[in-house]
Amino acid sequence: MTQKPSIPKGTRDFSPVETAKRNYIFDTIRNVYNLYGFQPIETPAMENLSTLTGKYGEEGDKLLFKILNSGDCFANFTDAELLEKNPAKFAAKACEKGLRYDLTVPFARFVVQHRNDLSFPFKRYQIQPVWRADRPQKGRYREFYQCDGDVVGSDSLLNEVELILVMDEVFRRFGIRVCIKMNNRKILSGIAEMIGESDKIVDITVAIDKLDKIGPDKVNEELRSKGLSEQAIARLQPVLAMKGNNRKKLAVLKDVLKNSETGMKGIEETEYILGHIETLPLTSEVETDLTLARGLNYYTGTIFEVKALDVEIGSITGGGRYDNLTGVFGMDGVSGVGISFGADRIYDVLNQLNLYPSDSLKTTQVMFVNFGEKEVSYLLPVVSQIRAAGIRTEIYPEPAKMKKQMGYADAKRIPFVALVGENEIKEDKINLKDMASGEQKPVSVEELIKRFRV
Repeated sequence: MTQKPSIPKGTRDFSPVETAKRNYIFDTIRNVYNLYGFQPIETPAMENLSTLTGKYGEEGDKLLFKILNSGDCFANFTDAELLEKNPAKFAAKACEKGLRYDLTVPFARFVVQHRNDLSFPFKRYQIQPVWRADRPQKGRYREFYQCDGDVVGSDSLLNEVELILVMDEVFRRFGIRVCIKMNNRKILSGIAEMIGESDKIVDITVAIDKLDKIGPDKVNEELRSKGLSEQAIARLQPVLAMKGNNRKKLAVLKDVLKNSETGMKGIEETEYILGHIETLPLTSEVETDLTLARGLNYYTGTIFEVKALDVEIGSITGGGRYDNLTGVFGMDGVSGVGISFGADRIYDVLNQLNLYPSDSLKTTQVMFVNFGEKEVSYLLPVVSQIRAAGIRTEIYPEPAKMKKQMGYADAKRIPFVALVGENEIKEDKINLKDMASGEQKPVSVEELIKRFRV
């Protein structure tokens, strides 16, 4: 019985049209990164497990795809160990490598390993797939792409300003209306310190994050359920009631956090960034959002998140400032700031809003009908000339019936079909047919090239 072909759960095939759309996303992001001086790197699909384990927490370690050692992976096991059927112990002895879980840890390893060859600050971008042994569900895959950009080896807040400009430019080019939300880990720490609950910063931010959905009363209820005192909750109310633009929010925060050195430092950093952003012609709205938390154990300063305004979907970009990226590999003191574009969610937004430019799919622009060997011999130099002008061109590979050749052009959405028979060869002309209107017109090679260059 013939086996029905399939792919692993949580992975996807992409058709030519889907691949072209994804390449448009990657190319747009890549071009903007290049515009701002970021350099591309790539790291292997697999890393040593010693590089990956312990960097994502206990739950993250469980989601690592592990690769069995080559050869006899059972060679080092006793019968007792095999009969024990302990997955963790088995993997520890049978697997030395694993598929990368994200691009950040491999990047940290890259920086440490190649530090003598890099110029700091080092501005890098990386667009590659990552793998997670997660349970597949809608919008969550085991293989997906990340589009990261980072600046390491610099404490300057100018890097945060530049990354906001990068995000704004990318979404301007896509035509997606977005809000770039910004907060600072130091402000969040200051709020927790100010109400006397520094050890409950995660509980506080998780609750505040729900403010728009459930309102202040429900947020306060949740805070009580987490063990916060009534006095602490009362002190938090000016933050929950905060309204107005970025400057008004910061003015309220200055009063609330005046006795917190950490909180005031976060306000100072935010004001610096806003001071520069406000002088620039951004397309996107930039909002100071105190409910934004993003991985509190990872980020140490400014944090970002981008929301699409015209589609109901989660964040489509995120990032922030982190300290000691490379410390786990023995290279302390390397601060950095980075962002990551969610290519799969951006793909969904562009599809829903139908924002792909007509030429973004890079389909064939003109197809020459094949009438036979004599015509093909005449056409090959002509087609080479047209391709040299940068026009995507193909010849149908065999002299099939006209209906079949036209059907092929229709199926590929080729906008123009060129017909060159005996009469056209004599007159040194190309009969160019517009597939949308049905209009046909004899043109010279030069006229055809000019038609597509306009």
